[in-house]
Amino acid sequence: MEYQTLLFEIKDGIALITINRPDKLNALNDQVMAELADVAQRLATDDVIRGAILTGAGPKAFVAGADIGDLAKQGPFDGKARALRGQAVLRRLETCGKPVIAAVNGFALGGGCELAMACHLRIASENAKFGQPELKLGIAPGYGGTQRLPRLVGKGVALQLILTGETIDAREAHRIGLVNKVVPSAELLAAAEQLLRAILAMGPLAVRLALEAVDQGLEMSLDEGLLLEANHFGLLAATRDMKEGLGAFLEKRAPKFEGR
Repeated sequence: MEYQTLLFEIKDGIALITINRPDKLNALNDQVMAELADVAQRLATDDVIRGAILTGAGPKAFVAGADIGDLAKQGPFDGKARALRGQAVLRRLETCGKPVIAAVNGFALGGGCELAMACHLRIASENAKFGQPELKLGIAPGYGGTQRLPRLVGKGVALQLILTGETIDAREAHRIGLVNKVVPSAELLAAAEQLLRAILAMGPLAVRLALEAVDQGLEMSLDEGLLLEANHFGLLAATRDMKEGLGAFLEKRAPKFEGR
């Protein structure tokens, strides 16, 4: 697919995805979502890509929300279909098996906050803003905000943000656990890449199964989650990467993982 609303490049195993509608504050219209769906599939299936950074074009916004022009035209069946499509795109991104970091460079509101939450980690610039303001428009979050936000920050804080529609700054987002780190704006992409490369230095099979265990385990009882973890631990014991990692530790050298 040739992208019209995204910038996409791969450098040394890292895909940099930039939502490129700065004149619309990178709002998520149907075309953006279709292109993000294609990107999410590429992340999952392209072996050249080992991880990704997702950000927004321009100095003002990561993604300021959904495109209100699209929402204003929808009826009940259109609305449900749009929500299901968007949820599927974000879920595919979340379960692509490779680490995805959101580099939040400005407003992350509504669908933008939901998109950031579907990434595995979030680094925010000092001028970033977060919120779920949908109720102010007479609608509710539709791309997973009512589900991922309480999982990240707890039920009470999530309800406060959703029911009041308030916008919080990067420091508050960090305090409540919505973002992992706050950095100066000029350092945002470098900080995201540094964090991602630290993750990519780990065993890739171990990274994939750790992501899967956390994602699936949140929906299980503790006993079920522990069994899943044990199964993954056993699978990794059969890999060449485990032998290389343990051997490198004993030999006091850096490991050379193969993803096998």
